[in-house]
Amino acid sequence: MDFAQRTIDLARQNVEEGGRPFATVIVKDGEILAESPNRVAQTSDPTAHAEILAIRDGCRKLGTEHLVGATIYVLAHPCPMCLGSLYYCSPDEVVFLTTRDTYEPHCVDGRK
Repeated sequence: MDFAQRTIDLARQNVEEGGRPFATVIVKDGEILAESPNRVAQTSDPTAHAEILAIRDGCRKLGTEHLVGATIYVLAHPCPMCLGSLYYCSPDEVVFLTTRDTYEPHCVDGRK
């Protein structure tokens, strides 16, 4: 499976459902352990970023706060909250599919 493409497809589907164009896929042992789109718009929860939701799910499934041995695919460079979460969950690798500057035209941020 192309995990990068899965991340893109998940973000695209989320936009079609009224969400924001971000997604995260966590892979361990060649299989998807957890995945999530950004759910901020749907839940009115400012912490419901794709990275946070996927990390929570993956850690819960493994029964640990560490994702050692995992690769995390993230659509765009993360915000500070998500960057901290990515650091503390200790994956082997994080793959950023694009930069924030490149991706910015595709996302409307109501805070600006």
